[in-house]
Amino acid sequence: MPGLFFEELEPGAVIDHPTRRTVTETDNVLFSTMTLNLAPLHLDAEYSKGSIYGQRLVNSLFILGLVSGISVPETTQGTTLGNLGYEDVKFPKPVFHGDTIRVRTEILEKRESKSRNDSGIVQFRHYGINQRDEVVCECRRSGLMLKRTAAESVSA
Repeated sequence: MPGLFFEELEPGAVIDHPTRRTVTETDNVLFSTMTLNLAPLHLDAEYSKGSIYGQRLVNSLFILGLVSGISVPETTQGTTLGNLGYEDVKFPKPVFHGDTIRVRTEILEKRESKSRNDSGIVQFRHYGINQRDEVVCECRRSGLMLKRTAAESVSA
C-alpha cells in the first residue's frame, strides 16, 4: 500500500492504521540488549517484581519505533524523502509483554519546503494505544514528503 503524497496529507485528517502488533518478551529482550540498554526493569524478572509495576516493562524506545513503523504503510511508504525528527515524545502508560499495540495518526499541519520545490514538511502526531484503549506512546513527528507532481515528472 503506497504512502500519501504531500498534497494528500490534509491537516485534521485522522488515520486508524489496520496493523496491530502484540509485543513479546523476545522483542523486549532483543531490542534492549542490541541497544545496550541493560536496565534491569527491562531484563530482570526478579528485580522487576519489586518495582512499582511488579513486572518487566517493555523498552520505551522499542515502542516509539513500533508506533512509527506501524504508521508507515498508510502515510509515508515510498513518499517520504526523510524523517526530520521527533518531539514531544510521551509514554503515559507502561507497556508489558503480551500487550497489543495499535496506532492512530493525526495530520497536524503542513507547509511547503523553503529549500526544495519537490516536497513539503508535514507534522504528524502518532498515538500508540494498547488493548485497554490506553495511550502508551504519543509523539509529534516531522517528515519531508514528496509532492505528487515531482513523482510524476520523474516517472514520465
